[in-house]
Amino acid sequence: MPDSFVTEMPTVLDRRTGPFGEVVLRRHGALLQIIANGTFLMDTSDGRSERLLIDAALAALPPTRSGPSLLIGGLGVGFSLAHAAADPNWGRITVIEREPAIIDWHLDGPLRPLSAEAVADARTEIIEADLVRHLHEASVTYDALCLDIDNGPDWTVTEDNEGLYSPAGLAACQARLNPGGVLAVWSAQPSANFEGTLRNAGFRAVRTEEIPVVRGVPDVVHLAVRAA
Repeated sequence: MPDSFVTEMPTVLDRRTGPFGEVVLRRHGALLQIIANGTFLMDTSDGRSERLLIDAALAALPPTRSGPSLLIGGLGVGFSLAHAAADPNWGRITVIEREPAIIDWHLDGPLRPLSAEAVADARTEIIEADLVRHLHEASVTYDALCLDIDNGPDWTVTEDNEGLYSPAGLAACQARLNPGGVLAVWSAQPSANFEGTLRNAGFRAVRTEEIPVVRGVPDVVHLAVRAA
C-alpha cells in the first residue's frame, strides 16, 4: 500500500445530524467511509462479507423456492443491495435504512456509482425506517432477512440497536420470516453467545461462516432458519 495512501488525511464530503446522531461521509484516498457519532462503521474497501451475507442466505433457502423475497437491514455503502440486485434469483428486495443522509448519498450523492443500477431495479424498494421498529410493526413477511446493523450483536455503536439481537428482537425477526425462511446476521467478530440466543429463540440450523480479514479476528455471518 503506498505511503501516500496511508498518510493522506480524510476529507469530509458531508456531515449531518440525523435522527440518531451525527453521520459523516468522508473520502480517504480511494475509499469512501461512513462514520456514525464519531465511530467508524464501514467503507468501500472490500465487499466480501456483504456479498457472503446475501449468498449464504440464498444458499440456505430451499432450492424449490422461486423468486424469494429479501429484506436487507442497513443500506450502508450499498454492497449488499448491489450484489442482491445483480442476482436474478432474488425476487422482491426491500432495504430498510434509518439514516436519511445515507439514502441521499445513494440517490444523488457520492455513493450513487456503487448502487445506481440496483436502486433502479424494479425489484428494489428502499424504506426510510428504523429496522427494529419495522420488524415489530410491519405485517409483510420475507423469505430471507439479511441484517448488517452496527458492528454485530456484541458491539453496537447505537444503544437502540441492542434490541435487535435480544430475544424480543429475534422473535420479531421470526415473525417477519416465512416458514423455512433464513436469518443472516453480519458481525465484526464471532459470537458463541449469539448462536445460543438464536437457538433459544427457536431457530434451527444455526451456524457461523467466517470471512477472513487482513488483520485481526475474522468477520462472520451468523445463519439461522425459521422452522417450516
